[in-house]
Amino acid sequence: MLEPKHVEGIHNEHKVFLYALSTCGWCRKTKALLQELGIAYDYIDVDEQQGPDRELAKQEVLKWNPSLSFPTMVLDDKESVIGFSEARIRRIVSE
Repeated sequence: MLEPKHVEGIHNEHKVFLYALSTCGWCRKTKALLQELGIAYDYIDVDEQQGPDRELAKQEVLKWNPSLSFPTMVLDDKESVIGFSEARIRRIVSE
């Protein structure tokens, strides 16, 4: 069972879930921007998962991003943002 980490924020109107790698610079930039903007989110560093949990995490990413690239962010279980997209992340706050 995957256990995501939660980051509190003042903007929690949207459900934001981030699939990342602990070694990925773009993933770190995405996390930093979410925090800077005060957006609450949950995340999993896929590379830190072990055994079956890692495979489960990869399968979850593939549902949203067939290229299995990182970061992959899921908004409200409806749409995904693939890669570091500062403009899209900033729009989350204004929506």
